Order: sequence, then C-alpha cells, then structure tokens
Amino acid sequence: MESLFDAQKRGELIARINQLTPEHKAAWGKMNGPQMLAHCAMAFDTAFGTISGKQIFLGKLFGKMAKKKLTAPEPFGKNSPTSPKLIAVDANDFEKEKQRLIQQVTKFGEGGPALVTDNVHMFYGKMTKQEWDLLMYKHTEHHLRQFGV
Repeated sequence: MESLFDAQKRGELIARINQLTPEHKAAWGKMNGPQMLAHCAMAFDTAFGTISGKQIFLGKLFGKMAKKKLTAPEPFGKNSPTSPKLIAVDANDFEKEKQRLIQQVTKFGEGGPALVTDNVHMFYGKMTKQEWDLLMYKHTEHHLRQFGV
C-alpha cells in the first residue's frame, strides 16, 4: 500500500510534483495548475485538522461504502466532486503553490501519524491515521495524473 510515511514513496511523489510546470494543462476538470496545487495543499490541512467540518449528508449515506474504494488499489476516478472548502479559485502563483504543496507533503510524511487529526473527514467520516495517509497519497497522485505527471 502506498504511504507518505514511507520516505521513498514520499520522495517519488515530490519528484513528480517538481516535474510540473505552468505549461501543464489538466486532462479533465476545471482547475488550472495553481488552483490544483493549492487544492492539494488545502487537502493536507484537513488531514492536519486546520480545515475541518462536519460530515456532509451524502457522506453519512455513502461515506463508509466509498471509503472501501479508498483502500482498493485502483486510482481515483476523474471528475469527482470537490468540497467547497477546498476550492482555491484565487490561487494564481504557480511556484508559490508548488512549494507549498511540497512543504505539506513533507510535513505530513515526516510528522507521521502523530500529526494526523482525529477529526472526521467531511465525506468519509471517521478515519484511521493509515486511511488519512492513503487518502493524502491517492488524492495527490490523482491530481498529478490529471496534469500528466
């Protein structure tokens, strides 16, 4: 299973982030490069507990079922809905957002489970530290694929 707590996997993901340039365009979705980078960095803030919220109604209905897909080896599908709390419409500085995401990935991985929140996820609900780790890896990887790296 992929883990940002693993230094090698974290390094591979950061190397892919470093391959991104402002010329990379999304293969799907509505975000541009800086918005995607900011969105991914903000997702780490949910794992740290600095962005939080109650579990949404749809999450209460389908969160446990959807969480089973989280642990499946398949990558996330295209065009999944995004929480309004994680939409970064004002992000426009590509390099700043890229460095911020790298810092978040590094902080998460090096900090390990101790830094991960006990808060519920806004869609999935209650999650273990390992589920948060897998989510952060798969979510970031999903958006790197979206931009072709």
